Amino acid sequence: MPGIDIKDRQRRCVLPFEALPAEVRLLRRAAATQLGQWGVATAGDATKLVVTELATNVIRHVGEGSPATLILEWKRERLRVEMHDKSSSLPALRTVGCEAECGRGLHMLAAMAVDWGTVVTALGKAVWCEIELGSDAACLRMERAVDALENYRERGGAVLHGRCEAVLEESAVELIADLLHWTSARGLDPDDVLDRAQMHYEAEADIAA
Repeated sequence: MPGIDIKDRQRRCVLPFEALPAEVRLLRRAAATQLGQWGVATAGDATKLVVTELATNVIRHVGEGSPATLILEWKRERLRVEMHDKSSSLPALRTVGCEAECGRGLHMLAAMAVDWGTVVTALGKAVWCEIELGSDAACLRMERAVDALENYRERGGAVLHGRCEAVLEESAVELIADLLHWTSARGLDPDDVLDRAQMHYEAEADIAA
């Protein structure tokens, strides 16, 4: 499965893959990894279910081994999940019996998502849905942190190349070090600032738990 292509400023992750059963597990893992990097890992379970259903539908209805692309896009309070494939045949909700093994995917999608739909593309179609992420303090802090790290890196705070998560991790270390220099230069105790930040973090983590 190809590597993750991330367009940082748009919070967009593009994951091309082959529609094979073995690839579905890797696709779920890649999606969960990306959500963790964005700081919205709490949406992981719902996203993995959606990704599994969408990828499985490509295998069943487009063809095993067909090229497809999963796109994740973080839009503040929502996560948009898109599955692109080469077939222009649009799926539709239909009534299924209690014993049916197939045909429940779109019903599950409609139940889990705040919005969903299908669209014909130049190469086939896309099935998309949006999952509510919520707007609690932890998510908002994570969003601000990612913004700060991206801006910091773009200004040369950490001159690194390679996978995005490694760059952001090193940027976080460099940013914290710079902030400690800033506090020290203004006569503050860096250890005291770290202790206060840790107290804020633990208090909010206890609330979230």
